[in-house]
Amino acid sequence: MMIKLIASDLDETLLGPGSRVVEENLWAIKKCQELGIKFVPATGRGFYSLRQTLEELGQADQAGQYTICYNGGAVFENKGPRLISFTGMDGDLVEEIFKRGQELGLGMHIYTEDQVYGYQLTQEEIDFCQGRADFAALPGGDLTALRASGARFAKILYVDTDFPRLKKLRKDLADFEKVSEMSFSSNRYLEFNPPKVNKGTGLKKLCQELGYQLDETMAIGDSFNDLAMIKAAGTGVGVANVSPEMRADCDKITEKTFDQGAVAEAIGRWVLPDYE
Repeated sequence: MMIKLIASDLDETLLGPGSRVVEENLWAIKKCQELGIKFVPATGRGFYSLRQTLEELGQADQAGQYTICYNGGAVFENKGPRLISFTGMDGDLVEEIFKRGQELGLGMHIYTEDQVYGYQLTQEEIDFCQGRADFAALPGGDLTALRASGARFAKILYVDTDFPRLKKLRKDLADFEKVSEMSFSSNRYLEFNPPKVNKGTGLKKLCQELGYQLDETMAIGDSFNDLAMIKAAGTGVGVANVSPEMRADCDKITEKTFDQGAVAEAIGRWVLPDYE
């Protein structure tokens, strides 16, 4: 079946050094767009942090171009932007996860509908997020003021660069698995989304909006927060640097890593095999 839509993760998939779109990827994406194939960024980040990437893709403030954010918690049409769907996270649950993170001494990102707040982030973490997130200070150092303001929470995540320790932590926090969608990303984050919200459900909502079948989509990613999307799409692609535990769930795996133009390879081999 012909691919009508390609959904791609950003960090460690589409973007290379400096959080810029790899040149080979831009060329391949342009070819797709010329043929009417939609290219949709699918990210754990908020829409407000994607201006540079959308401008590079020629999609900023464009009608008929779409973005999946917050690991599927929100779907936008880029013009405006127009919010197509938003699934918020229960404030009491966010508070509980936040307090557990405090007890564990962890840095955290707290995402609302229109902002990301940092809590006890190291300079290394701030540097790592350069170009990916513009953190606001958490008012009062807790969630009291945000909750009083009526802010809508999108997700919350823990930061730990020791990935094996983060994996163990997830097992220790099994009680949260029952009330949230948990996933890893960038080998340093443990993410919490509303239950049954992931990039796969975001892709499904966008397909419903556009009248597409999931069989007509390709999804490309590298990390555990991409897994549901990779499994939901008609063709699920892992880039060469995909997490080893995910390889068996990918229909295809590129030979190139994210910084070598893996997205362009996927498009060239499995969407537009005759393109030059």
